[in-house]
Amino acid sequence: MPARLNLVVIRCADIETSVGFYCLLGLAFEKHRHGAGPEHYACANGGSTFELYPASHRFPVTAGTRLGFEVESCDEVAASLLRAGHALSLDPVDSPWGRRAVAPDPDGHQVELISSPRGAENVPTCTP
Repeated sequence: MPARLNLVVIRCADIETSVGFYCLLGLAFEKHRHGAGPEHYACANGGSTFELYPASHRFPVTAGTRLGFEVESCDEVAASLLRAGHALSLDPVDSPWGRRAVAPDPDGHQVELISSPRGAENVPTCTP
């Protein structure tokens, strides 16, 4: 069985602001806490979980991380981000993978938004 990504965790300076940003993408979060660990937010999404944790001295902001989300409409999500005061690093544009835009989240993670063209198969393959 090939490996399948099932968990992504990023660390955020202001977790509530980050939750607001990702909710504009259409993600729905629940608050979680495991044992004595920090309170954080989790979004179960198609067999994988995306979690937002507060940054700390031991675990700083993960700003070098690039994330990608397939959304229903790249243009609509980009417009929602702009209306909420967020910036775009790349305005919506057509690409070989579909309609695409990039927006930095509140911590500087570059977040790629893509809406795939109908009927396109965009799953990359890796052949050793």
